[in-house]
Amino acid sequence: MSDDGESDGIDATNYRYVIKSDLKELMETQCLKEIGSQAIWSVSSCKQGYGVNLLRDNNLETYWQSDGIQPHMVNVQFRQKTSIHSIGVYTDYKADESYTPSRLSVLIGNDFNDLHEIEQIEINEPTGWVWIKLHDHARGKSVRTFMAQISVQQNHQNGRDTHMRQIKVFASTKESASLDHVLSGTRLPCFTSVDCSQYSTIR
Repeated sequence: MSDDGESDGIDATNYRYVIKSDLKELMETQCLKEIGSQAIWSVSSCKQGYGVNLLRDNNLETYWQSDGIQPHMVNVQFRQKTSIHSIGVYTDYKADESYTPSRLSVLIGNDFNDLHEIEQIEINEPTGWVWIKLHDHARGKSVRTFMAQISVQQNHQNGRDTHMRQIKVFASTKESASLDHVLSGTRLPCFTSVDCSQYSTIR
């Protein structure tokens, strides 16, 4: 089986990326929380009225549209060094056709001057959430960074500009619960809702 997956039914832990219609199940099974609100977002270019804010409005009907030569970049900058588990990008080939990314790259670093690529994937006519699990393979460690950049290297049908409808950035909640696991000798459930999170630690 290849490194890549494009199905709602696969085990996401065994793949570099999967395409999902909904991320809620992944967030629960992978113990994830969305941390994009902690970052400053910017883009390499945009068509008037289709700016970076539309990537974060939680509306799948709106989209950021680039306006320039490739590659097209979305920059996510954190105020402090941050652990990133994965990134979700919502695309809709049925609606966007040649504006849909076919090759995506993820880079990390302290700032724009020292970014290095940690992942590159090719996707075929995706409609849904492209969920990319991150690992710094070159340095053999999980991703902890001040900045992440999602770069559109190529579009379907050699399209010039791109549409990206939403981007989510995720951190793992497992690390914060690891001490409780050791103390109790059991694996505690991963809670993602506010109502249930009060039961995720032992007092």
